[in-house]
Amino acid sequence: MESQPARATTRLDSYVDRYAARTAGMTASEIRALFSVASRPEVVSLAGGMPNISGLPLDVVGGAISDLIATQGPVAMQYGSGQGVPELREQICEVMRLEGIDAHPDDVVVTVGSQQAVDLVTRIFCDPGDVVICEAPSYVGALGVFKAYQCDVVHAEMDADGLVPDALRQAIAVTKAAGKTIKFLYTIPNFHNPAGVTLSAERRREVLEICRAEDILVLEDNPYGLLGFSGEPMRALRADEAEGVIYLGSFSKTFAPGFRVGWALAPHAVREKLVLAQESATLCPPQFSQMAVSAYLSEHDWQGQIKQFREMYRERRDAMVQALEDLMPASCRWNVPAGGFYVWLTLPPGIDAKAMLPRAVTARVAYVPGTAFFADGFGSGSMRLSFCYPTPERIREGVRRLAGVLEAEMELRAMFGAGAPARGLEVRSGYDAPSTDLT
Repeated sequence: MESQPARATTRLDSYVDRYAARTAGMTASEIRALFSVASRPEVVSLAGGMPNISGLPLDVVGGAISDLIATQGPVAMQYGSGQGVPELREQICEVMRLEGIDAHPDDVVVTVGSQQAVDLVTRIFCDPGDVVICEAPSYVGALGVFKAYQCDVVHAEMDADGLVPDALRQAIAVTKAAGKTIKFLYTIPNFHNPAGVTLSAERRREVLEICRAEDILVLEDNPYGLLGFSGEPMRALRADEAEGVIYLGSFSKTFAPGFRVGWALAPHAVREKLVLAQESATLCPPQFSQMAVSAYLSEHDWQGQIKQFREMYRERRDAMVQALEDLMPASCRWNVPAGGFYVWLTLPPGIDAKAMLPRAVTARVAYVPGTAFFADGFGSGSMRLSFCYPTPERIREGVRRLAGVLEAEMELRAMFGAGAPARGLEVRSGYDAPSTDLT
């Protein structure tokens, strides 16, 4: 009998057998997957965290860039230092001084946004299987980095005052009992993305004491710290712990994200490793972007500009909170953030934000389901709503549309029964289920 020819197989990716194992952790974030839909003009996007730069004086920025080209063009368009432009590093120290940080420019490493800083820190500290402790919920971009480097994420619960110290202790104890190595705590203490809460002053001291006693490094990610709606900026964790904290900052929220300029402030020995990692990744951060940001800081009232941003975002925050109060079902709960870009909304029991999203998009409103911000499948009963970009009128219209979708969902649930409990309300082995109610 003649042998049959081998049947050809069809693969979407013919290189699938050649990739490194770590690529299995590289997946598109739920936020990026929404962009193609949320960017349509008929859709009110309460999803993306794009800064609203409409109030930025583009004539001033354009003039500074024009002068930069005229006077320092050959330098600005050339390769630079792997650590970053010295003058900008000095200015970064001035910015951080507003949050109580006394730092030397030599310990600052300029990065391509603070997102790259998260990547570089993870690269130099974490081996596959190492543990990073993160707040629950946590920033989706950082979770993507940790997953790509094959780290295990252990969540610690937050409430209205930020990271709960006892939850941090529990996460540490459970991880150590399992024989795993904790490399650092990743935290966003101010106007948290996505939760909108702020770590209280009392808890800041306690969190530092816990990490100091357990010899755990703290990675303090602080892109929103200067965008509070009242009072002075909170004192940074790094201001009270120079050796045990790596501080990350960014100009994306207080100037413009298109320049992609962020930084890491690290202990001296760590800084050396970060510079080496930076040089292997990009050779050097973009010289032109750094010098443009430096020129802006030198020639413009950047603190006055931040004050204008704060007032604009406060107006949008107020519009969102008022719309939620006026239009949302009474069984919903949300926090009132003291700064930043986001409100964390907890849905009525049994409503799944991720399952509801296609119907919301059909109703021309977008949000980010809470599951995007957990490494372990929790969060389906919550969503992140962003108020930074739409006008107050668009925010109210978006909440109106969202409330209509939610009310229809509740009616269907009442008609056909509760069914299985929504994920995110379970208790997993290893640690208690993180709360998605941060009000």
